[in-house]
Amino acid sequence: MHSIKLDLSIAAPGILLLLIAFVLPVTGILVLGIENVEGSFTSAHLVKFLTDPFYLAIAWRTVKLSLIITAICFVAGFPLAYIMARGGPKSRLWLLIAITLPLMTSVVVRTFGWMVILGRGGLVPQALNMLGLVNRNFTLMQTETAIVVGMVQVLFPFMVLSILGVVTKIDRRLEEAARVMGCSFIQAMRSVVLPLAMPGVVAGSLLVFTLSASYFITPTLLGGTRLPVLASSIYETATKTLDWHFAAAQSIVLLIGVLALLVPYTRLSGKANG
Repeated sequence: MHSIKLDLSIAAPGILLLLIAFVLPVTGILVLGIENVEGSFTSAHLVKFLTDPFYLAIAWRTVKLSLIITAICFVAGFPLAYIMARGGPKSRLWLLIAITLPLMTSVVVRTFGWMVILGRGGLVPQALNMLGLVNRNFTLMQTETAIVVGMVQVLFPFMVLSILGVVTKIDRRLEEAARVMGCSFIQAMRSVVLPLAMPGVVAGSLLVFTLSASYFITPTLLGGTRLPVLASSIYETATKTLDWHFAAAQSIVLLIGVLALLVPYTRLSGKANG
């Protein structure tokens, strides 16, 4: 009992900060989304979102791009995390610096950099033009490709670091045993390393998916007004049309979508870890 009281006293500041900075604002948003101007409860705002093809298309675009971004981060991040885990301390240190260094740079600065690279006359369009694949006026700006490229660069470290923490704990002798039993390197990776690394893969995938689904700056700058995602739609509704109730209703949809992924994962991981 004394240990429980001590744990609660230590955790009290963090719990208080969480209540003030997260629970109370989110509760206010939830209430605002199911209220009308008169202050009575209504589902009209949620019904408007769920029955309007324009907003449903925004929701689908958000989910689709988030899934693509997550898949690319996993395909590229798992091999890199494995190399970092199995490499020497020196190479691991330099790779870790290369992975974490972009996190020390503002997302806005990195996004503007992609705007220069992907825009008309940028490095990528010029290279494609020199290869004869596109014309001189080609640009990748305001396309889903630009959003995916920018978001992968922003969220890639989260996937790598999540997988790295798990792969470093996998005993190398398990891989050696698989190779001795006749498995090729790819078979050992698929049959031994990947199943044991799944907690890191799932954690990284959930982190990347939820962050990409709720990201605002990068999709807005690279996709523009032609390709709004749910976060940018919420911002536009709240700041330009000043319809706070409908913006809050969109926030409810986004929150429910994220919780729909997090809650099953929490329960499954809780059962797996006792």
